[in-house]
Amino acid sequence: MATKQKTLHDAFYETLKDVYYAEKQSVRALKKSAKAAEHDELRQAFETHAEESANQVERLQQVFEIIGKSARAKTCEAMQGLTAEMEEDLEDFGDSPAADAVLAACAQAVEHYEIARYGTLKTWAAQLGYGDAAKLLDETLQEEKKTDQLLTQIAERINVEGAAAEGGSGRKSA
Repeated sequence: MATKQKTLHDAFYETLKDVYYAEKQSVRALKKSAKAAEHDELRQAFETHAEESANQVERLQQVFEIIGKSARAKTCEAMQGLTAEMEEDLEDFGDSPAADAVLAACAQAVEHYEIARYGTLKTWAAQLGYGDAAKLLDETLQEEKKTDQLLTQIAERINVEGAAAEGGSGRKSA
């Protein structure tokens, strides 16, 4: 029996299910990161983005409605890998001066993955004629970019403080 050729709509739907799973995992990872963070500003950023991510899950549910599909998650191997790496890093660096820097780096890896996925989904939604879905996806994309910028600013301060605590110069090396 011949299989039906996959379309951009199929890719959109499969990626949407993947991101739905990833976003739900992100909420859990952010809550765990907030509990582990020592730096107040980093903890606050994690808590704020966990709330934002919960709203992003709701937005994804709206996108599923727009395309006439039920909201279903598909295991996201990338997010599983990123959260497993975070768990490992928490074990390895949990009591070190570098712990918050490592947490921020893990969070940024998640943000970069989400930025890539939401950018793709927004573009595909527009191409497929789902203008309302594209707007919702763009709203989330902008939040993810804003969070990434905030994490960069916090990380730069944390990294300097961590290097100073370790007796380093606080300067970046190539």
